[in-house]
Amino acid sequence: MTIKKNIILAIETSCDETAASVYQDGVGIRSNVLFSQIDLHKNYGGVVPEIASRSHLEKIIPITRQALEAAEVSLDDVDVCAVTNGPGLPGSLLVGVCFTKAVVACLGKPIIGVNHLEAHVFSSCINQQVPFPHLCLSVSGGHTALYIVNAIGNYTVIGQTLDDAAGEALDKVAKLLQLPYPGGPIIEKLASAVNFQDFFSYPRSKLTTPDFSFSGLKTAVLYDLVKRGAYELTTQRLLPTATTAFKAQVASSLLVCLGDIFKDKLTLVYKNYPHIKAVTFVGGVACNQYLRNELNAWCTQRELLFIAPERKLCSDNAAMIAFVANYRAQQNLFDDLNLDLKIL
Repeated sequence: MTIKKNIILAIETSCDETAASVYQDGVGIRSNVLFSQIDLHKNYGGVVPEIASRSHLEKIIPITRQALEAAEVSLDDVDVCAVTNGPGLPGSLLVGVCFTKAVVACLGKPIIGVNHLEAHVFSSCINQQVPFPHLCLSVSGGHTALYIVNAIGNYTVIGQTLDDAAGEALDKVAKLLQLPYPGGPIIEKLASAVNFQDFFSYPRSKLTTPDFSFSGLKTAVLYDLVKRGAYELTTQRLLPTATTAFKAQVASSLLVCLGDIFKDKLTLVYKNYPHIKAVTFVGGVACNQYLRNELNAWCTQRELLFIAPERKLCSDNAAMIAFVANYRAQQNLFDDLNLDLKIL
């Protein structure tokens, strides 16, 4: 049997967004629909896995229908179904994988499982020409990593977080400051009010490898707040001395520190990859304009291209899953109904 490989339906449920996308080879994204669960989790200061799973169960069918309608196709028109099968929250992933398996089993369509992190790596390639080889800095709430990318589908991890991710550090510091969830956007807004200055000189990582570590940075911010009389450790509460102006200084110092860490890591690895032509910045944290500007300036100094996806392709989405599935389909790299979760 000849398998058509033209139209891909992709499902993404790795964390707290229910997403579906239709991608057509030679055409590009025909639809990219997403339901964000931010309002469901904001009162808890972070993602609650059980709530995320229940929401995916409620939303996955209507979101898929919306994606098909927006693309003006039916399930019968779809040639291949793709789904994120890891890494992510097990319960959330299970909803997407089981739903997609049910669709392909009923319709006799082939299935492709896509690694969520690989999809982020190639998200910058969806709507723009990206030269190879390049370095990719992927930064999100769950992962922070550096890759050398030689071609579509050909990449190697050269550095990754040893503990917490940068996005998690942003959210945890925001929670310390009693700021709304998610923390990244409000941290950037506060920092912009004081022109992204470094007030408190938080410690930069002392790692001499391309790997990252952000648990120490979170702890340093906490104890600096205690030292400045803004946080009470025994009761774990922010004190009235933490004014909006003070919070802006903390937010600004944190962002400057993160920017310096990213630039330091790029400087370290660039020595080993002087032949690269560009740096890409992907993942949810790549929505941050200050960090984009800092990395762009670093690239300009070295006559390298700096490329970041449009913001709707930085956060978790199904279009990037469909893009990866498309190049897999063109190489006949299909899975079967034994497709399982890959949590790590």
